Amino acid sequence: MELKIGDKIEMKKPHPCGSKVFTLLRLGMDFKIRCEGCGREVMVSRKKIEKNIKKVID
Repeated sequence: MELKIGDKIEMKKPHPCGSKVFTLLRLGMDFKIRCEGCGREVMVSRKKIEKNIKKVID
């Protein structure tokens, strides 16, 4: 999967605030993502992110 910093991704499950759109801030073994709804930043493992991405928004 081709991902780069700054991409917006839509996840299958929403964040507790209700938003499904996140921005990628850091790539590697763990991804750092920011929720577009509330602005919270979360570190998530690569395996979990790749499993839960619905689509990449350009």
